[in-house]
Amino acid sequence: MLPVRLPALAATVLCLGAGTAWAQTDEIQVYDASIEAPGQASLTLHNNDTPDGRTTPAFPGGLIANHTENGVFEWALGVKPWWELGLYFPLYSFTNDGKVLYDGFKLRSEFVSPNARDRTFFYGVNFEFSVNTAHWDASRISGEIRPIAGVHLGPWDLIANPILDTEFNGIHALTFAPAERVMYNFSPSWALGAEHYGEYGALSALQSPVHGGNTLFGVGDFTAKSFSAEFGAGWGVSGHADRLVLKLILTTGF
Repeated sequence: MLPVRLPALAATVLCLGAGTAWAQTDEIQVYDASIEAPGQASLTLHNNDTPDGRTTPAFPGGLIANHTENGVFEWALGVKPWWELGLYFPLYSFTNDGKVLYDGFKLRSEFVSPNARDRTFFYGVNFEFSVNTAHWDASRISGEIRPIAGVHLGPWDLIANPILDTEFNGIHALTFAPAERVMYNFSPSWALGAEHYGEYGALSALQSPVHGGNTLFGVGDFTAKSFSAEFGAGWGVSGHADRLVLKLILTTGF
């Protein structure tokens, strides 16, 4: 599977329906507690493009978001009905000046309520450990704690991920970066909805929604037997968010 250049798909994404807040990101996704069955594996290709973004880096020596594409190959393996392991590798960027960069890798361990798709209320938590290159993140080592909570109400899905990011420098320095998702399922194969991604700073000094980074996405999902696609366009509405971000997520089982 080759990286997909999103600029060529921009018009399609916008017609179908429809970085985040401060720093570059490889994954723009709200977790719904769905994992692979024990012994089953999958490959997900994340691609995020920023046609209209920030023209200054989030930190000295960092990437410039404007006209940069980020992506990663996510390898997942079901271990138990309630446990999945994941590896994000390689994490890469196509920069606005034509360079192709390696950005690092991540390890993931996700624990969920089994068979989340069949439950009215579902929950879980995901833990990530990242090793970053100097241009990708100001911290060489970082991590994420992602609680997952949601409900299936008929054709509606309501999901929240109150994410906490860390550089392993104390609880007071945990960064609050919540993500939420509302979807309407028109059929078992198609769904349309909206997502929100925010970043409000350290827990010890939270910023208001007006000053924090906030991005709103229009999103669509297509699901087949062994393949799924998620696509969307996001608009920065406050703070340091990029003005326009496109995403495409392709998943296949094997």
